[in-house]
Amino acid sequence: MQLFYNPNINEQTIEFAFNKEESRHISKVLRKPVGDTLYITNGCGWLFTAEILIADSKKCVAKIINKALQVQRPYTLHLAVAPTKMNDRYEWFLEKVTEIGIDTITPIICDRSERKMVKKERFEKILQSAMKQSLNCYLPKLNEVITFKDFIAQNFEGDLFIAHCVETERKNLKQVLSPNTHTTILIGPEGDFSFKEIEMALKNDFIPVTLGTTRLRTETAAIVACHSAAFIN
Repeated sequence: MQLFYNPNINEQTIEFAFNKEESRHISKVLRKPVGDTLYITNGCGWLFTAEILIADSKKCVAKIINKALQVQRPYTLHLAVAPTKMNDRYEWFLEKVTEIGIDTITPIICDRSERKMVKKERFEKILQSAMKQSLNCYLPKLNEVITFKDFIAQNFEGDLFIAHCVETERKNLKQVLSPNTHTTILIGPEGDFSFKEIEMALKNDFIPVTLGTTRLRTETAAIVACHSAAFIN
C-alpha cells in the first residue's frame, strides 16, 4: 500500500485533481492506469480510497469510492525541541517521531542554541513524507519557531516535563508519564538548558526529568521521550 497526501480533500469530496508533481509521479513513475486504485489521506485522520479517472502527467484526476476515519491514539504529545546545529539531525528527529507517533512539534530557541533559524517548508515536507511512509493519516502540527521565554509563558494543559542534564533532583520520565494524557516535554539544545531556563520552567509547573544514565544528543533525547510516551500508552 502506497499512501498519498492531499490536504485539500475532505469527507465531502467526490472528485479531485493531484498537483503536477504527484500527477507525474502517479502516471510516469508508478505507471498507474485509468481505473487503478489509490489511497490518499488529508492529514486529518481520513483515509480515502480513490479510482483514477484521468492518468495524465500534468493533471491526474481521481474519484473517491470509499473513506474511513483512522482511530486516534488515546494520548497527545507535544515536543518542544531546540533546533540542532546540523539541520539533518533535526530532520531525522522529525521523521522518526512522526513514525512513532506525535501530535505537535515546536522548535524553541534557547540561551545556548547555536541555530536560531529553521526551514519550516523543508520540515513540513519531512513530516508529510514520514506520515505517508508509516501509513499514518494524522499529520503532526509544526509550530513556528519561538523563544524559550515566550513558549514557557503560554497556558498549557496536561502533564509538563523538562528534560535536562543538570545533576539536581529529577524523576525518571517513564516513571512519571501517565497514559491517556496530553503531555508536553521540553528538550534543550546541544549545550542543554541554562540554569535560568530550568528555573523558569520549574516556576511554570514543569517537572524536571531524566531520560537515562547516559548523555544524549538533542535529537536522540527527543526520540527517546517520544518513544517513552508511546511505550507507556
